[in-house]
Amino acid sequence: MDSPLPVLAITMGDGAGIGPEIVVKALRRPEVRALCRPVVIGDVMTLYQSLQFVREIDRPHILPVTSVAGLDWSDVATIPVLQPGDALRGVKPGELSADAGRGAVEYVLAATDLARRGVVAGIVTAPLNKEAMRRAGYAYPGHTELLAEQFGVKHYSLVLAARGQFIFHVTTHVSLRQALDLITRERVLGQIRLAHLLAGALGREAEAIAVAGLNPHAGEGGLFGSEELVTIAPAVQAAQAEGIPAVGPLPADVLFPQAAQGRYAFVIAMYHDQGHAVFKTLYFDEGVNVTVGLPTIRTSVDHGTAFDIAGQGIANATSLVEAIKLAAQLGPKWGEIHAAAGNTGGVQGG
Repeated sequence: MDSPLPVLAITMGDGAGIGPEIVVKALRRPEVRALCRPVVIGDVMTLYQSLQFVREIDRPHILPVTSVAGLDWSDVATIPVLQPGDALRGVKPGELSADAGRGAVEYVLAATDLARRGVVAGIVTAPLNKEAMRRAGYAYPGHTELLAEQFGVKHYSLVLAARGQFIFHVTTHVSLRQALDLITRERVLGQIRLAHLLAGALGREAEAIAVAGLNPHAGEGGLFGSEELVTIAPAVQAAQAEGIPAVGPLPADVLFPQAAQGRYAFVIAMYHDQGHAVFKTLYFDEGVNVTVGLPTIRTSVDHGTAFDIAGQGIANATSLVEAIKLAAQLGPKWGEIHAAAGNTGGVQGG
């Protein structure tokens, strides 16, 4: 009898970083293999070399494949690896490489192709390096923008997740000065709607969506800025009129401690560091990135390539493990979120 477990495409990331190491470490864990059928998209030889970082008794087998069809998923000690394009050449751990950047992009492109054809139910990404990508001729700010382009999606959001908490962002990979111009009523309302959709998919639609203010003390009634009065509060009120249990704008220095204490599980941050700084302080090793708005669930580690420790065997795979678990959990429910995301007015490249 076929297993109902979802097939997930797991991209290796930059071959000079810790991606290959955490992939082989994560996929040897029984709790991971009990939740999904993983196929790694990456460089076969690099992954094979990374097996040295797994205890011999736990060491999996690397199985090069050319297709996902017909794979025997019964052997959980085997990691099927699909390698698109040429093998990596001259890539050394911890060193920037155009070839590693080229490979990292090709792995994502191959994963999105599998997802578009319905071969995989989700994508999980190990970290890539933006400078390596640029050296290879790709100017994407990161995974999110590359995936959005490949799927033809304009409305999407970067979400941070850990321990059942989720932080949405009205703006992400732009300068702080540009972010101020991008924070509009429509964008804030779009993120509130996306957060409510995700809460519903998790069976938690009654939980409050807490919206952070932009300025100190959430503007103090206009004393420290008008964005709360003109932009953020109207978005919260519009969401409430739609039946969404949104609250705010709340002072960020009050909201985030309350969220950490469990009062709020779904939070809307206004800009990248407002959400990321707090989140990474609390959940650095176990945090997960989720891209809401894509037609396929995509999760990722919430850390970079860590060139400073690459090739040393000391990388922590916890974030990747959690990313795989979340993708396996949300994959079957993802159609509902994507179907509604086009009307959210969510993030568009910000």
